[in-house]
Amino acid sequence: MRIIYPFLGILTLIALATIVGVIYEISGRRQAAQEYPPPGKLVDIGGRRIQLDCRGAGSPTVVFESGLDMSGSLSWAMVHDEIAKSTRACAYSRAGIMWSDPSNLHQNGKSIAEDLHATLSKAGEQGPFVLVGHSLGGPYIMTYTKYFGQEVAGLVFVDASHSDQMKLSNGEEPTELKFMEFRNSLSAALNWAGVVRAATANDKGLPNRADRVNQAVNAYRSTSLGSMLKEKDASEETLVEAGSLRKLGDRPIFVLTAMARFSDHASSIWKITPEQAKNTKETWIRMQEEIAAWSSQSQHQLVPDANHYIQFDRPDIVIAAVHSVVEKIRSAGIKTSPI
Repeated sequence: MRIIYPFLGILTLIALATIVGVIYEISGRRQAAQEYPPPGKLVDIGGRRIQLDCRGAGSPTVVFESGLDMSGSLSWAMVHDEIAKSTRACAYSRAGIMWSDPSNLHQNGKSIAEDLHATLSKAGEQGPFVLVGHSLGGPYIMTYTKYFGQEVAGLVFVDASHSDQMKLSNGEEPTELKFMEFRNSLSAALNWAGVVRAATANDKGLPNRADRVNQAVNAYRSTSLGSMLKEKDASEETLVEAGSLRKLGDRPIFVLTAMARFSDHASSIWKITPEQAKNTKETWIRMQEEIAAWSSQSQHQLVPDANHYIQFDRPDIVIAAVHSVVEKIRSAGIKTSPI
């Protein structure tokens, strides 16, 4: 009996903590829905809803694709309105991210391209489109172009991933990153118990991003994390498929490459010396130059004072790049087949 009582006490504490966590999570989700409702609308694509926020008027329509994160359409909060002043501009959140319903499908580039195509079609948005992709959003917009190229008139790559970038790490992943992945997977599995919400309650989010945007992303982080991890699990497959298309013809494209030096924290995580960091950056530039070579009408700009999230560090440069591609399409009178 002396052994049983302490054991029962521990079980009781675990049960109480679980109940408190569940209540905390339910309350947090309700508060998130009230304080941060979805901008734009939720588009039904057949039993699932995808959040789509389209503003402005004019052609071509600019469609923003975020990177591998949990910001969804808010990844473009600092450029969206400015682009919408001169043409139609749409940002959206992929399945399971922010306000969008999760998907049971494998979250690779093809399924994501099909989701975006269905969302635009159901919402009545028609091409020609200028696709803007950040980070892994680069391969995503290439995959969209592979399957729905007749709608795509131009592309903008914002420090975009390259299909060969896995070679940079030589297949090795730092121990700290492996631990972070394990922690994220465990947290996602326990999101119903308030684990993610409690762990990120004081997260300040990305620098140079508006406080309200950081707060909104945090408010939905517990429900977004699992879907983001599904995309990460399929990322190598996504890169391989995107790499099967490396010719964009004469479509106008603009490539932006972040050039700020590796932070001490990043160098510590990856365990690289300043010389290795320099070599990695040079390899990254060559990959970005290769992306620019995929079209006969391309521009490539290095952004020395921006980190990976150029759209937050230098939104003016992203806006100028999008305007450049839009104006080239208009000047050439480029048209594509409607959806």
